[in-house]
Amino acid sequence: MNNAKGMVAYSMKVKFFATYRDITRRKDEDVPAPADVWELLLGLADRYNGFGEELLSPDRAEVNDEAIILVNGRNIAHLAGKDTALTEADVVSLFPMVAGG
Repeated sequence: MNNAKGMVAYSMKVKFFATYRDITRRKDEDVPAPADVWELLLGLADRYNGFGEELLSPDRAEVNDEAIILVNGRNIAHLAGKDTALTEADVVSLFPMVAGG
């Protein structure tokens, strides 16, 4: 796919789980590869009504503590957090924190 500047924009895969899947009504989605996780989350929050409240802190400055974000199976808490760089080869999986008994 080409972006507005005529350059090729490569896609990466985002997978949604549990209530995030309910909000997006998608199991997964291919999106243009953003620079980092934070850029991805802001884009998803703008695209899906109500998703920002689930993914982001109330002031939209941080990732919600109840969001689990994996890049290629590794939690961003063990990488560079919201500043974790992304490429078109990455797969991002988004999980809400769940409790059960």
